[in-house]
Amino acid sequence: MTPAPPPPALPALPAVEDALRARLGTRVRITASQPARGGDIHTALCIDTAEGTRFFVKLAAAAQLPMFEAEADGLAAIAASASLRTPAVIACGASEGHAFLILEHLDLRPLQSAADGARFAEALVALHRDIDEHFGWTRDNFIGRTPQANDPRDNWARFVVEQRLRPQFALARNQGADNALLRQGESLFERVPALFLDYRPQPSLLHGDLWHGNAALLADGTPVVFDPAVHRGDREADLAMSELFGGFPSTFYAAYRKAWPLHEDYEQRKQLYSLYHVLNHLNLFGRAYLREALRLATRLNETLGRKRE
Repeated sequence: MTPAPPPPALPALPAVEDALRARLGTRVRITASQPARGGDIHTALCIDTAEGTRFFVKLAAAAQLPMFEAEADGLAAIAASASLRTPAVIACGASEGHAFLILEHLDLRPLQSAADGARFAEALVALHRDIDEHFGWTRDNFIGRTPQANDPRDNWARFVVEQRLRPQFALARNQGADNALLRQGESLFERVPALFLDYRPQPSLLHGDLWHGNAALLADGTPVVFDPAVHRGDREADLAMSELFGGFPSTFYAAYRKAWPLHEDYEQRKQLYSLYHVLNHLNLFGRAYLREALRLATRLNETLGRKRE
């Protein structure tokens, strides 16, 4: 469902070496590189140095530097919250036609046990308790390869409509999406605020792309996240994304709800937040996601239509 990563852009390694030297203040020499997991959008490498240090490096065309800058910004924001561990950003830049992001290399393992799920939930609650005044973020970023607008707003429902749903439906229209899906979108734009009549979310710090492939643990059990699409929004959005593709232990959800219960109408809003990501997959990867997008949009409209009766 995801495209194969491009071959490693080895000509960029001298620029990576120079960036490491500038950042670390030592004469770093790369001795080996090998493809790494995580290269669905960019080339991902693990590089070893003569000094015995390993780094995780992402490489892309220079025009994609804004994606790396946004990722570095998101990692730094999550790290500053002192909730979840993130790989430290070593350097980010571009040289000779290549953009690069150099990260600390972490030895990771997936969430598997009941204890893993509970531990990760506690850390996610801590992230979500980092609350500010406005929804959105200090900069725009990306969800996958798709630009994600984050202009600060006080009204979360309008934020979701104008900066999440409407842009995704516009992309779908430009790519020739079925009229049935587009009609459902037009109906949703006016109906979404009804999901928030009795629920006032706080502007929590969100990971923004919390599927199981972006979550892991260190050997000592420390929860780790990476590849964020950070913004401030409804914490339910992170929970909905975590459910969309599965992979988290059931104890993760039980522990989260115990620490910070969810509103009784979460299941309805979960469809809204899932629709955003399914639309993005439709726009990135094609019509395999059309049926699910149409199903979610139709169900939401049916639910919201009943609310108005």
